[in-house]
Amino acid sequence: MNSTPDSPTQPHWRQKLPLYLKLMRADRPIGWLLLLWPTWWGLWLASGGFPDWHYLVVFSLGVWLTRAAGCVINDYADRWLDGAVERTRSRPLVSGEVSSREALWLFVTLMLLAFVLVLTLNKLAILMSVVGVFLAASYPYLKRYTYLPQVYLGMAFGWGIPMAFAAIQGSVPPLAWLLYIANILWATAYDTWYAMVDRDDDIRIGSKSTAILFGDMDLIAQGVLYVAMFLALALVGQRADLGLYYWLGLAIAAALVVYQFIHARTRTRDACFRAFLHNNWVGMAIFAGIALNFALR
Repeated sequence: MNSTPDSPTQPHWRQKLPLYLKLMRADRPIGWLLLLWPTWWGLWLASGGFPDWHYLVVFSLGVWLTRAAGCVINDYADRWLDGAVERTRSRPLVSGEVSSREALWLFVTLMLLAFVLVLTLNKLAILMSVVGVFLAASYPYLKRYTYLPQVYLGMAFGWGIPMAFAAIQGSVPPLAWLLYIANILWATAYDTWYAMVDRDDDIRIGSKSTAILFGDMDLIAQGVLYVAMFLALALVGQRADLGLYYWLGLAIAAALVVYQFIHARTRTRDACFRAFLHNNWVGMAIFAGIALNFALR
């Protein structure tokens, strides 16, 4: 019997794979990196140095999978709005190249793969992963009801920190929560840069963000967030008795943040987006300080 060729309206999954990857933002590593750095902060601090390879692989792959799943569910939640925003109107769900049902199945598949990884950890980490799933799945809907979705993003993006301590130490000490708070402040700040890119479109369509909440005081609010973040990280360094390399890493990160403000003071879309992207180097500098502290002391 001759095989029936694929219908042009129902392409084979291999033909749709590039669209699925685009939906997962596989071509844009910035989101994965901004999620990876704080997770590695937690892994190195919980381990007192280079973590066991098992934890490093599980958490690093888990970061990629959960970030990809978060992008999919975000686009699913915003599929009615993205067409009205200049930056998002070409996304696969908006164009109809990927159906809503396909997106939901892709989200479920990615989260199940991440959960399989989590099952190799201890009971506390497995239980905490349930909270992580809830944070990732519910975040996209916050912008409809509150001006603080960026804060919630920080809660979701930083959940790998207490999970890392839970997996490695079997508990979540105050140090882990302090580091988690620092990450929430950081994520709120860098995602506010991102929200400033879309502020005019968001106001027009009725979406909410910290960029809209802060209004003309946005740069001042950003300054407060970053200062609070560095104060929290300074307390982390003090409590963990971290040495010179950690403080040098914080100093470099602070200098990078100053550069962001110099560049984005005009509030143009391009400048704010570049400031957002620049936070990758901030996270990397902090991680380098933590890693070198344990490697060279």
